Amino acid sequence: MSVPWSGVGLPPAAAERMAEIKGSGTWTSALSTGEFAAIRGVGFEPVGQVMGSAVFHVGRSGAYWGYHDCLFQGAGFGFSYGNLGNAPIALSGQGAPSAGLVAVFEKARRTALDRMVAECQALGGDGVVSAQLTMAPFAAQPNCLEFKVIGTAVRARGPHRPRRPFTSHLDGQGFAKLLSSGWVPVELLVGMSIGVRHDDYRTQSQTYSWQNVEVKGWSELVHGVRADARRQLQLQGARHGGDGIIMASSALRVWGEGCIRSRNRNSEGEDHVAESTMVATTIARFKTGVAAPRTLSVMPLGDRGDLLRRRLAAVAASPYGDAGEYRRLAQELNELNGQV
Repeated sequence: MSVPWSGVGLPPAAAERMAEIKGSGTWTSALSTGEFAAIRGVGFEPVGQVMGSAVFHVGRSGAYWGYHDCLFQGAGFGFSYGNLGNAPIALSGQGAPSAGLVAVFEKARRTALDRMVAECQALGGDGVVSAQLTMAPFAAQPNCLEFKVIGTAVRARGPHRPRRPFTSHLDGQGFAKLLSSGWVPVELLVGMSIGVRHDDYRTQSQTYSWQNVEVKGWSELVHGVRADARRQLQLQGARHGGDGIIMASSALRVWGEGCIRSRNRNSEGEDHVAESTMVATTIARFKTGVAAPRTLSVMPLGDRGDLLRRRLAAVAASPYGDAGEYRRLAQELNELNGQV
């Protein structure tokens, strides 16, 4: 009878697959020929394709999911009350209710990443390149999402091993260029932010205007979530000891929802929700010892004695011959012939 998996370490199917790869002595990857050559050119070898996945159920949080609360006290009291002030932007990065949803997504992604890293370690790899993150609904299961990350594990040919395998979205050529310029990937990052803003009096009046005007509330919303997502990336990069961040992708989703606070007051009202997701890799500088200068060896073609005699005869025959050059050549020829 099989023992149920406890959720710690590799899933049984993944452990079996890693054992088969190691036992076969061959490896698989999604690398192109150019990527493979570039990775080998900087002293690395692919050891196998690795992946990690996790299926999470996203539970409710209060009435109407609760995560998308606009926090606007004037919601549900009509335009006259809303006209007294601008609706705030409820950002997940500033502790809004949507922070709980972002935390669930972050935990799910981290679980998938850790399982991919565990597979990399099982193959003896030092890191993962071309890592691709995806999130998709789980088939026939409402409110369930599958988080998956897949990439190619690589190993350095040298004797030095990192304490923890690196993860990176960079492809083979990008990874090789990074190492050649004195940088090394550290960790694949995902910065996410969710912002909610109530469509207050000013927002709706700008929306229904006959003139071409900026809807400032919505501009502030999309700017706020993008800035918050970038801030999350910077915080994560600092925690992993990175010196910089290389962006992979940036996505923004915006949609309208019925306002929770308006419904609670038996009134109509709408919020706009913006979700910003940024994927990147944090990188760090590395230092190497100063290479010793290369010595260029120059070897004369033909017999050295014949060459000296020809040069000596040319200096002697020239009306502009240098007496000092003649003495130097004669001395070198005598030393070559064993004369003092």
